[in-house]
Amino acid sequence: MNKIQIISDKNVKSSKIKKSLLKILKKKEIKKTNLVVVIGGDGFMLQTLKKNRKSKKNFYGINSGNYGFLMNKFSTKNLIRNLLNAKMLSISPLEMTVINSTNNFKKYIAINEVSILRQSRQAASLSIKSGSKQLIKKLVSDGVLVSTPAGSTAYNLSVHGPILNLNSRKLSISPISPFRPRRWKGKIVSDNSKIIIKNLNPKKRPISSVADNIEVRNAKKIIIKTNKKIKFNLLYDHNRSLQNKIKIEQLRKETT
Repeated sequence: MNKIQIISDKNVKSSKIKKSLLKILKKKEIKKTNLVVVIGGDGFMLQTLKKNRKSKKNFYGINSGNYGFLMNKFSTKNLIRNLLNAKMLSISPLEMTVINSTNNFKKYIAINEVSILRQSRQAASLSIKSGSKQLIKKLVSDGVLVSTPAGSTAYNLSVHGPILNLNSRKLSISPISPFRPRRWKGKIVSDNSKIIIKNLNPKKRPISSVADNIEVRNAKKIIIKTNKKIKFNLLYDHNRSLQNKIKIEQLRKETT
């Protein structure tokens, strides 16, 4: 009986990969009780990690989505070798605490980013602090993004935020379509920071706060910090580590 746990998305491509994987593992058993193989795209991996946040297992992703930044490429020829030689990377998520218009508290974690988005046709009006330091007194924009190094090549990159090295111990704060001040490019802060974002006009300019893909609407105040008590152990093929993928994206950004 194989000890590896397999969690698969329900699309056709994921099902085919799972079927092939089971055939390979049937021929050669790998007794790794702490290994979980996740078949899907980045979104499915994020969802799986959050469901298993209290688990101390190691997660090896196989990509059946589009880019699959958090995943590995499926190889029938090298699968066993890749599983046995995979390198581990531990990452901690952001913790988002939201106080909404009825003064209720909502708390979620985000592995990639927390995005603050305007909820109506009106631009958001926000103040942003890092601890007691005021980063910007009033930002009028479509929103703002707080990204981890692991998520800095995702939504953060599309809003022209900086790509962070995994060992940088930094977080990126990037504006989304800033209107006033137009020249504010955001800030890079320590991952020990407690970031406080306030909606300056919640009645006229409502906003939502999204932890990866979980949305809280009508947010008045958002507190974001790294939860270092939670560690997700991701496994990567030795030649396709997350660090290497980030370096490739950095080179692409520099040449465009």
